[in-house]
Amino acid sequence: MNMSDEFYTLKGYQLNEDIELTSAMEDYLEMVYRIYKGSGIVRVSDLSKMLNVKPSSVTKMVQQLKDLGYVHSEKYGQIDLTELGFAQGEYLLYRHEVVNGFLRILNQSDNELEQVEKIEHFLNRKTVENLSKLTQWLQVQKGDGPF
Repeated sequence: MNMSDEFYTLKGYQLNEDIELTSAMEDYLEMVYRIYKGSGIVRVSDLSKMLNVKPSSVTKMVQQLKDLGYVHSEKYGQIDLTELGFAQGEYLLYRHEVVNGFLRILNQSDNELEQVEKIEHFLNRKTVENLSKLTQWLQVQKGDGPF
């Protein structure tokens, strides 16, 4: 290893990145997309229930996502995804499914939710794409279908 490689703490790496969405924002946006994809209607109460958080926390986060252009919402109304929010939510769910599929094969398990939630925020798009390819290859080797 080259001694000139720069090492940072996790916080140091995070400070060096230009990230618009926090991990929490990603979780909320992914869940908005999941609910929207399932029923087409997303409300604060839905997010509160699905994410096990207080409605007031959802309201604050939805406002932040609205300010960034990911959702439209009115007080006491439904939450709608913008075009940007839809595209990002779709990717976040895809990323979740890729990591989940890989961990299920790796750990020979049907439930890797906790690990997926802890890991997924730290992977960039290139890594997710390569992990998807590796997972597909592993499935072929095992003779399994898609995850």
